[in-house]
Amino acid sequence: MLAQIETGAGFIAALDQSGGSTPKALKGYGVEEDAWGSDEEMFALIHSMRSRIVTSPCFTGEKVIGAILFERTMDGEAGGKPVPALLWERGVVPFLKVDKGLEDEADGVQMMKPISGLGELLARAKAKGVFGTKMRSVINSASQSGIAAIVKQQFEVAGEILDHGLVPIIEPEVNIKSETRSQCDDILLAETKKALDALPEGRRVMLKLSLPANAGLFADLVKHPAVVRVVALSGGFSRADACTELAKNSGIIASFSRALLNDLKHQMSDDEFDASLGGAIDEIHKASIA
Repeated sequence: MLAQIETGAGFIAALDQSGGSTPKALKGYGVEEDAWGSDEEMFALIHSMRSRIVTSPCFTGEKVIGAILFERTMDGEAGGKPVPALLWERGVVPFLKVDKGLEDEADGVQMMKPISGLGELLARAKAKGVFGTKMRSVINSASQSGIAAIVKQQFEVAGEILDHGLVPIIEPEVNIKSETRSQCDDILLAETKKALDALPEGRRVMLKLSLPANAGLFADLVKHPAVVRVVALSGGFSRADACTELAKNSGIIASFSRALLNDLKHQMSDDEFDASLGGAIDEIHKASIA
């Protein structure tokens, strides 16, 4: 799994929409809110969508080297098999979203909420064959102290994840609509470098970053010995724009969600669905290896 993530010529699919973002994801898939009457029914619908994605003939490790899962997806089945096992059979490395959402904005940033029961969740994920985790914070303005606090929190939790034998994806997302986006990128780069340099030898993490305002800014992070891989989120860009920006940043691969799934609709026939998903995968793959 490490070899696939470190050297695979592809990208990581983000299939980890959770409670708050699930209705929006379903609406994008053509399923309106009157289609379910409870959270269980809602999660069953989103699981059906994800099952359709991960069992599609085009969803293999040839171009999709990893997939980030919501906890319920990790615990579920697709194609009659546990989802992590099915993914790895196809050469796709499974990751798990572990954060519990964001705190309200303070000091220009949104920190992660406390992650209760993290140790138990990590042990369960490891037992199911999951390789790594993902956790997200958000940076809205160029606050030195706020961004430093985000990086500190991310790396502290990453330490616990590493202790459980999993590889953490650290995701301090810079809001691409921020009026101080470029300055946010610069501060984040400096703080992240410091945190990486302070890691004990042999401890390695992944980074999931917003595409920088200045292409190539994160080149030093791509080359850092403590970094397994740097991946980029689409962050509200259209797929075409996200792919254009990604291709400008050598060594960074995609980890897109909306930009991957936007054109998929539950009303599609299987052939239409597979063709649409395959087209998106091809486009994102091409940008990732550019």
